[in-house]
Formats: sequence, C-alpha cells, structure tokens
Amino acid sequence: MLAYHASRDAIPLYAVYALLFAEHGLSAGQISSLFVIWSVTAFVAEVPSGAWADTVDRRLLLVVSALIHAAAFAAWTWWPSYAGFLLGFVLWGVSGALMSGTFEALLYDDLVVRGESPRYPRLIGYARSSALVFTLLAELAAVPLLHAGGYQLVGVASMGMALLQGLLAATLPVSRSARHGGRDPVGEQEGDSGGDSGGDVGYLVMLRAGLSEASRTPSVRRALLVASVLVGMTAYDEFFPLVADAHGVEATTVPVLVALATLAQAVGTALAGRTARMSPRTLAAVVAGGAALISGGALMHPYVGFLGIALGYGLLNNAMIVAETRLQDSIQGPARATVTSVLGVGEETVALVTYAFVGLGSGVIGVPVAVALVGLPLVAGAVTSHLMLVHRCWPGVCCPGLPRTQRAACSLGRPCVGDPAGAQMRDAGPHDIR
Repeated sequence: MLAYHASRDAIPLYAVYALLFAEHGLSAGQISSLFVIWSVTAFVAEVPSGAWADTVDRRLLLVVSALIHAAAFAAWTWWPSYAGFLLGFVLWGVSGALMSGTFEALLYDDLVVRGESPRYPRLIGYARSSALVFTLLAELAAVPLLHAGGYQLVGVASMGMALLQGLLAATLPVSRSARHGGRDPVGEQEGDSGGDSGGDVGYLVMLRAGLSEASRTPSVRRALLVASVLVGMTAYDEFFPLVADAHGVEATTVPVLVALATLAQAVGTALAGRTARMSPRTLAAVVAGGAALISGGALMHPYVGFLGIALGYGLLNNAMIVAETRLQDSIQGPARATVTSVLGVGEETVALVTYAFVGLGSGVIGVPVAVALVGLPLVAGAVTSHLMLVHRCWPGVCCPGLPRTQRAACSLGRPCVGDPAGAQMRDAGPHDIR
C-alpha cells in the first residue's frame, strides 16, 4: 500500500514542468490557464469517478488512473506546445479524479474489515510522507536527468514511474469488501468466491447516497467545508518554482529549493498520527502560522525565504491530513468514495480561484507578491476551520472523548457510547468545552 502511494508522485517532471512550459514560450498567464484547465477537468470528473469507485472494483480504477497518468507525461514529452501541455493536464486531471477518494476509501474500508480503523490517520500520514520522500528523490533526480538528456529524458523517466505505479496498483493486497465498498459490504466475511455479490448497488444509487450524506449530515458537511478550504488554498505550491525563478535562481538550482519544501512536507505528514487529536484551536493556529511563514518566505531572499516556505508548508500539510481524517471518521454511509470525492470538488473549487488570482495578479504585482497574498485568505480559512470544527456544548448531551459530566456536552446528536457511570467515551470526534 505504501509502495503504491509513494510511486504516484515519484515524477521528476514535477520539479521542472513549469520551467518546461516557460522554455517553450508560455507566459505566466498561459501557465496559470493550464492550471485552471487542470482544476476544471478534475472538478468535472471528481464526483462521477467517486460514485464509480463505490460501484466497481476500486483496485482496477487505480490501475486505469496510473495508465492515464503515464499518457499525460507522454503528451508533454513528445508534443511540447500549449496544445500538448493542455492535453497532458486534461489527462492528469482525469487520472487524479479516478484516484482521489478511491484510494482513501479503499484504505479506510480495508482497515474497518480488519477492525483497525483507528490506524487510518497514522497510515495515511505515512503513505503521504513516503510519497513525498519519493517525490523529493525524483525532484533531485531531475537535476542529473536534465543535464544528461534535457526535458525529454525527464519526461521518459516520469512515464516509467507512472507505469510502475500501475503495476503496484494491480497487486494491492486488499480485501474484496474494501475493493467493492458499499456494493459488497459483507463479501470478505462470506468468503471471496470470485464473483460479484447479488446485493450489488447501482451507480445512481451510490451517487445519490454519497451526495445526500455530504449535504445533509452536519458533521460530514462541516468536515468537508474545513478540509476543502485547507487543502484547496494551498494550491499555490505549484508556483513555488516560479517564485524561485522570479528571484533569479538558476534553473538547475530550482529543483533543490522545491525539494526542501517537499522534505518539510514529508515530515509534516509523517507526524499526522501524533497530531490527529489536536484541538480545533490548535489546528487553526497551525494553519495560520504555516500560511504566514509561506507568505513571508515568498517575499524574502530565495535561499532564506525557502526555509520559511518549507516550514510553513510542512505545518499546512500536517493540518490538512488531520482535517481529512476527521472527514473519514464522520462518514457513516456506504458511499465513502463518493463523499470523499465531494471533498475533491471543494478542493478544486478553491484551487481554481487561487490559480486565477496568482495568474492574473502575477502580471501586475509579480509572482512572489501574488503568492504571498494568498496567505491572507488562508489565515481567514484557519479562523473558519476553528469555528466549524468546534462543537457547541451544553449540559445534557455527551461530549465525545470526555467523561459524562454536566459540562461535557456536544452538538453531534449521537448517543453516548461508554460506561453510564462516567467512563471515557469512545467517540473520538473533535471537541472544545471551554
């Protein structure tokens, strides 16, 4: 599972593709338009692919996603023009939508089958961290690859890694129940007979179930809004190479600076298992601090500034996994991948606004200043996340994770689970009774 997820972003092109576009005459505005098209593609495909992942074999979808990913880099490598880059981003958007929600649902449901769902934040944190370590290695590998064979060799190496991920996806050791989700909820207990269960659920049924839970269940709706803001507004990381370029950093040095941010991101995600129970107040402080560090770093001398960018990016990524984990814990219905894909739509919506702002603003105020200004609404999003994740408390209702007392109360509306005499509650939802 970790090897599969790690290989997804072990792509040398990630470190230099913005420079590849500039090398072929694209302006900052044109590059931003490609990011917008990428987001729109993922936006359109996100929820339909999520419902598909609740209807068909999730492992098969992950294989298809990897093959389309490889095709995207083939378009960039052998058709290096605006049209070729556009095609690559469309393919990448479809590939990302097929994987988004599918992998998280597959992992969470497999842990549920094994009775180990509390391990989810630690495992998803390790999965993201291992992916980032491989990304770091790929970004560093971009330097010798660029020297040895130019952008074409970097592209071929990227295609090879995408194909390797497809092979790893085909061999994921997951239960039949987790692979088929809501359409075969008891397949593992009844035995893997090799065929589909007679209780398979149709595509439209799963789509409606997921959308209904996302829009009508208060705890799920809150978690979706918070995670969408936290993840979507960090889309400006795509402009980090251009920030370095604007400060006069040589093209062969840019991957090293980007790798520094990636290393900090890996540390932040690896620690998600330890910070999964942080309070909403702490979560808001982490997000605000991370945004401030990135904004300040974008305006400073590139070498010193990227230290701030790296630290801030590590903090933001830790907070993002915490928010995403709380979403998974809040989902109770059968359409887990569909609900998770709704998160993807929210992320892409916020990312789309971010890309448009930086793209349009960079022509007037420059890329570093535009990136720095993105941090201002991100701080506002941190305040919003605090308000959204705090459950209002009053006497008479149990507060998850706390002893039964008059003050220990929350607005979840779920019955207490635990010893009526006052033992610790087992529900691990966020709370704040101050």
